[in-house]
Amino acid sequence: MKIVYILIAILAFGVLIADHELGHFLMARLCGVKVNEFSIGMGPALLKKQGKETLYSLRLVPIGGYCAMEGEDEETGDPRAFSVQRRLKKFAILVAGAFNNFLLGFVIILLLVLLVYNSFAVPVIAGFADGFPRNGEAGLMEGDTIYSINGYRLYYSQDISTAVGLDDDGVMDVVVIRDGRKVALPRYRLEAREYDGVTRLGIDLTLVKATLGEKLKYSCYTCYNFVRMIRISLHMLLTGAVGLRDMSGPVGIVSTISQVATESESVGEGLLNVLYLVAFIAVNLSVMNLLPIPALDGGRIFFLVITWVIEKIIRRRCNPRVEGYVHYVGMILLLGLMAVIMISDVVKIFHG
Repeated sequence: MKIVYILIAILAFGVLIADHELGHFLMARLCGVKVNEFSIGMGPALLKKQGKETLYSLRLVPIGGYCAMEGEDEETGDPRAFSVQRRLKKFAILVAGAFNNFLLGFVIILLLVLLVYNSFAVPVIAGFADGFPRNGEAGLMEGDTIYSINGYRLYYSQDISTAVGLDDDGVMDVVVIRDGRKVALPRYRLEAREYDGVTRLGIDLTLVKATLGEKLKYSCYTCYNFVRMIRISLHMLLTGAVGLRDMSGPVGIVSTISQVATESESVGEGLLNVLYLVAFIAVNLSVMNLLPIPALDGGRIFFLVITWVIEKIIRRRCNPRVEGYVHYVGMILLLGLMAVIMISDVVKIFHG
C-alpha cells in the first residue's frame, strides 16, 4: 500500500506544479503574451506536443516546471514579448501562478470542511477539568474568550495548541476578552497535565455548529493559518532556530505525504490527511514563490518595482538583460540549494 501512497504523493506534487504554471500560462494568453513552451517537470522530455504556437511538454524530473514566454529576460523585437508589456500585465502574469496555488489550497480545504466537519471548537471557555488550577479573576474563568497567547492571535482550538507548543517554559502572557473588554494575564502558567488519565490543558472549549457560513469562515481561517505557520517557520530559519536538516524539498515532501497516509488508521482517513497536507503545500508554494528572491516570481515582481523606481529617476529604460543575468545566477544558486536539500532528504529517509 505504501508504494500506492508514494505514487499518489508524486502525482499530487505534479498537480501542484501544473496548477502553478497553468496560472502563468492562462494569464499570459489572456494578456496576449506569446508562450513558447509550457512544461511540467524538468530535464529530458518524455512527451511533447506542438500546438499552434506553444510546445507542450512533460519532462522526466517532477521537481518543477515552467511557462517559457517570448522575451522574458531580453528584448526580441516581438510585439507580443513579455519584456515589452506594461507593468500591470507583467505583474498579473507573475502573480497568477501563486494565486492558482493558493486558490487550489483553499478549494481543497473547503471540500474537506464540507465533507468532514459538523462543529468547530472556538477558544471560549465552557469549563475546566477537575483539578485545574484556578486563580479567580487573576486567571482564566468560564465564559472567557482566549484572545491571544504570547501575542499569537487565537481563532479556533488548534491555535491554543500551536501557541502553547511554541512556548518554552509554560509561562505565558495571555489576553482574554471578559465582559466585552480585554484583560491581560501576564506570566500565566498554562501547560498540559494529566486529568482523568489524559494529558491535556484541562480547558473545555465551546462548540459552534458548522453552518455553511462557519465552514466558509473556517476554510478562510485555515488558509490564513497556513500563511502564519510559514511566517513562523521562516522566522525560525532566519534566526537559526531550525537548520538545513529541517528543510524539505520534493523528495522530503513526497516522503512526508506517504508517511502521513501510511500512518493513518484507514484508507479513507489517509486520503483525507493527504489532501489536507497537499492544501498546506499548495499555500506554502504560493507564499514562497512570492518571496523577493531572484529566479522566483517574487524576485521578478521585486525587479518590476525596482526598475520602475530607477527608470523614474534616470528617465530611460533599464536593460532587461541585467535582470536576466541576476535571475540566471539566482536560478543556479536555487538549483544548488535544491540539490543539497534533496541529498539531505534522501539521507533522512535512509538514516532517520
